[in-house]
Amino acid sequence: MSRELSLLNVLDAAAKVQWNVAMILEAKAVEAEKVRNWMLNHVQGGSFESHEKMLSEPLDIHEQLVEVIDGLTKLQNGLCSNLKAMLVSKEEASGSEDEDGFGGMFGGSFDFGDSDK
Repeated sequence: MSRELSLLNVLDAAAKVQWNVAMILEAKAVEAEKVRNWMLNHVQGGSFESHEKMLSEPLDIHEQLVEVIDGLTKLQNGLCSNLKAMLVSKEEASGSEDEDGFGGMFGGSFDFGDSDK
């Protein structure tokens, strides 16, 4: 199998993963809409035994949503780094070092302001 065909297979797999992530997000949006509607219709101030409980329950729900968003962000960052690895130019693939000594891992040279010292 040629390198080009292998890269096309990897890109195809990445596109399928992205599509599946989009489907997951769509299902989560539908689920969140159902939960919102249920809460608006059934959860009232008298449903809680104390004011503290009334504040802590929505905070727990929001914390779960933040965890889902954080997990999806980490997933997308991982997919992005995998795709960036495929975009390596021929010069970088041959082993040439950039000026920072780490093969461009830090994005080039550092400028600390006083270069004449």
